Amino acid sequence: MGHGSSKSTKESSSSSSSGSGSGSRRKKLKDKLHLHRRRSRGNGSNSDPSLKLSADNFAGIALLTLIAGEMKFKDKWLACVSVGEQTFRTDISDHTDKPIWNSEKKFLLERNGPHIARISVYETNRMVKNNIIGYCEVDLLEFLTRDSDSDSDRFELLDPSSNVNVGNISLSCSVEDPMETQKNFARRILSIVDYNEDGKLSFSEFSDLINAFGNQLAANKKEELFKAADKNGDGVVSMDELAALLASQQEKEPLMNCCPVCGEVLEVSDRLNAVIHMTLCFDEGTGNQVMTGGFLTDKEASYGWFFKLSEWAHVSSYDVGLNSGSSASHILVFDRRTKRIVEELIDGKIVLSMRAIYQSKVGLSLMDKGAKEILQSISEKQGRKMNSVESAKDIPKFVEFFKDQMKLAEVKYPLEHFKSFNEFFIRELKPGVRPIACMERDDVAVCAADCRLMAFNSIGDSLRLWIKGRKFSIQGLLGKELCSSAFLDGTLVIFRLAPQDYHRFHFPVSGTIEQFAEIPGCLYTVNPIAVNSKYCNVFTENKRVVSIISTADFGKVAFVAIGATMVGSITFTKKKGAFVKKGDEFGYFSFGGSTVICVFEKDSIQIDEDLLKNSGRSLETLVSVGMTLGVATKKLAGNQLPNLENCVLGA
Repeated sequence: MGHGSSKSTKESSSSSSSGSGSGSRRKKLKDKLHLHRRRSRGNGSNSDPSLKLSADNFAGIALLTLIAGEMKFKDKWLACVSVGEQTFRTDISDHTDKPIWNSEKKFLLERNGPHIARISVYETNRMVKNNIIGYCEVDLLEFLTRDSDSDSDRFELLDPSSNVNVGNISLSCSVEDPMETQKNFARRILSIVDYNEDGKLSFSEFSDLINAFGNQLAANKKEELFKAADKNGDGVVSMDELAALLASQQEKEPLMNCCPVCGEVLEVSDRLNAVIHMTLCFDEGTGNQVMTGGFLTDKEASYGWFFKLSEWAHVSSYDVGLNSGSSASHILVFDRRTKRIVEELIDGKIVLSMRAIYQSKVGLSLMDKGAKEILQSISEKQGRKMNSVESAKDIPKFVEFFKDQMKLAEVKYPLEHFKSFNEFFIRELKPGVRPIACMERDDVAVCAADCRLMAFNSIGDSLRLWIKGRKFSIQGLLGKELCSSAFLDGTLVIFRLAPQDYHRFHFPVSGTIEQFAEIPGCLYTVNPIAVNSKYCNVFTENKRVVSIISTADFGKVAFVAIGATMVGSITFTKKKGAFVKKGDEFGYFSFGGSTVICVFEKDSIQIDEDLLKNSGRSLETLVSVGMTLGVATKKLAGNQLPNLENCVLGA
C-alpha cells in the first residue's frame, strides 16, 4: 500500500534473503529507538515516572537556549543551568571572550514548581578545577510573561562574592501550548518509522509504529486507524495527518500504553502526564546542541565526569549526597528558596580527618583516651587566635573560599570594618534582609537561623532517618531537670549552621524565656559525618545551653544552642524573664559551625510539608532566618490549616 517500505531495493533484497521485510523493519525500528534511548539518557531526561501533574499547575514544556556570552577576558567557557533538582551543561567554547554555545534543553515548567534558573559560567583552563566567574538567576515565569516582542534577552553575570559585573549572557526561552507539545511529540516519534524520510507513512510503517506503542487493542484495528488518519485517501499518511489522529485518539481512546523510548508504562487515563513524559524522552529536535544533563548541581556539571547521575534513575535518597560529600569535600542540601540542590563546601583535609575520627571505632576510641581534652584545648587556642588583630588577614581568604555561598551585600558593615576574624564571623546583617514571615501571627513559627534544617515529627523519625547515635534521647539532650514528659515524643527541628553562615540565631516563636541551663560537654563537630556516626552522640555529649520558652500557641518550646569544634563560646543577647517576639535575635556562636535544636511539645506544631518531605529523604533544607517553619495545632479547627496566603515564605 502507498509507497511501501522506505528501504532501498538493495536493502529489501538483502532483508528478504535473511527474513521477512516486516521483521527487518521491526529490527530497524528497535535499533532506532535504542539509539534515541541512549541519546536521551546521555542528555539527561527530566521525566520522572513518579510525577503526577495537574492541568492547573502545568505551565508548559519550556525550551531554554543558552545562546552566547560576553566576558571580560579570553578563555574556554562552560555554562551550566540549574532548575529545581535538574542541572545541565553546555559544551566548552573556543578560546574567546565572546563564547557561543547555542545549547538548549527542554524541561517541565510548573506554575507552583521550580521556575528560577541559575546560570553559572566557568572558565575551564585551570589544571585543578574549573572556576566560576559569574552567575545570574532568571525567573522563567516572569521572563515568559514579560512585555517584549523578542523571546531572547541579555542578562548581567555577577561575581558570586562581590556582585560585580563580570560579563553577560544571552538566552531565550519559549513554551509550547499543550496541544502543540503533543503534536511536536507525534512528529518526532513518527519520523523514526519514516524509513525513507519523505514525510509520509505507508501502512507497513504505520503498523510498526502502532506495535511500538504496546497497545494490543490498537494493534488489532490498524487498518481502521490508518484509514481514519488518511484524510485525503491517497494511500499514505502525512506527519500532520497522523499527529492529528494521535491527538484526537488521546482524547477518547489513547493508542499509547507505554513510552516507545524508555519503555515506561503510561497511565491511559493520565493524558497530560503521558504527553509530558514522552516529550521529555526525546531530543529537542531544533538542530541546536542539546545540553548534557543528569547532574545534581552546577559544580558537579562543571567537571562533566564528576558525579554524573542518570536522570532515568529516580534519586530519592540522600545517600548519594552524603557518601559523595564524605569523600569529595562537599555535602548536598536542598535550597528552599530556589528549589535547587546545592553543594556545601568543606575543606578536603577536614573531611578526611572527620571520617577517620567519627566513622570508625578506632577514631572514637582515641577520643576516649584523652583526645577530647586535646580538642577542647585546640578549640580554646583557636578561639583566642580568631579574636586577635592578626586574624583579620584571614577574612579575605575565607570569603574567597565561600564566595558563591556568601552574600556580602547583606552584611551590615564593609569588610574593612572588622578588626578580627571573630568580629566578621559574628557579623550582623542589614535591617530588612531577613523578613519574618507572618509577623502578626504568633501561631506561625519561623526558622531560627540561616542553616541546613532537618525536621521530624517524633524522636523515632529522627533516629531512623538522621541521628545514628545509639544513645540519643530527648532527655539526654535537654537534661533531666528541664525535660518534661510532653517533650519526650515531641517534634524535633535541627538547625545546622556551617562556617560560612550568618552565625546569629533568632527566636522561632513569641513568648517568655523561663529558664536557662548550661550543660558541660565535648566539642565534637556537628557535621552530618559525625551526626550520622553510630559510634558517638554528638548532640547529647557536646557542650550546650538549654532554654525553655513559654508560649501561648505552642506550649513550652525547648531551645538548645550546641557548641562544636572551634565553637567554645555561645553568647546570648536576651536574659531570663524577657518577653520576646519571633524573629528577635537570641544570641550568636563564635568561630566555627554549630547547631540549634528546637523541641516542641508533642502534637503542638504542624511542620511545613516541604521540610518534612526533604527530611524524609534524609536531605537537609537550606533555609534563612524568618522563613516559615510550621503552624500551631492548638487553634486548628478540624485539623484544617489556617489561610497563609498573606504570609511570605521569608528571605
